[in-house]
Amino acid sequence: MLLKNWLFAIAAVLFFSLPAFGDEMVSLKGSYVVLNPDGVFAVEGNGISGTEVDLDDDLGFDKSKGWQGEIALNLGSFRLSGSYLPLRFSGDGILTETVIFNGQVFNVGLEVESEIDLDFYDVAIAWHVINLDDLPVRFQLGPELSVKIVNAEVSMEADSVDLKEDESALAAVPTIGLRSRIAISDYIGVVGRVGYLEYDDNSLLDVDAQIEFSPVPYVGIYAGYRYVDMDVDESGVFIDAQMDGFFGGVMIRF
Repeated sequence: MLLKNWLFAIAAVLFFSLPAFGDEMVSLKGSYVVLNPDGVFAVEGNGISGTEVDLDDDLGFDKSKGWQGEIALNLGSFRLSGSYLPLRFSGDGILTETVIFNGQVFNVGLEVESEIDLDFYDVAIAWHVINLDDLPVRFQLGPELSVKIVNAEVSMEADSVDLKEDESALAAVPTIGLRSRIAISDYIGVVGRVGYLEYDDNSLLDVDAQIEFSPVPYVGIYAGYRYVDMDVDESGVFIDAQMDGFFGGVMIRF
């Protein structure tokens, strides 16, 4: 038992005595995200076009609050990453006009509740054409190709008339952009990425900026801002929305 305690103590001293390197192979991040929604949505059904409903003015949608996870693999000048962000927006209000949703009529004056659930997956590969990771001040910059997969579920309900409709859609939107990171010995760093593309009646702009701080090697905290402008028209579901807000969390690199 004493030997195990000594081994643990030695390992801990060695771990926290190591310098912070810029070439860790794996990084894990988890953050709490708060996003504000703005825009419109509509759902077509039975061959009838849906009415565009404003997320804020018509239904007073709340912020989405939840956890985001990311894993990244660094291979020299290349970085592979995958992330998952679940978004849940909901609101209620009294309709000021008649709304057709998924082929059903929600008459003016009805009090309705509505919800949009978005499972947002992001798989990306970045190539740091400039990769100065062996200097006290490190700098990485290069193109990034990403595929954003959006699984959307939209619902509208009016309890007073026992009417509820929902619909779902799945869209994959590739984006092309840039990723950059500037760091001082990995103790503090600034990361920025932007991607955009319009593809098959869908488009997506994704902008992300964050500050990383590692008070001890391989472990740190980070905070940032994200803006997403999404235009999805798939399987009768139309969403033209902008979401923006702040996030903060913890990271591990090894």
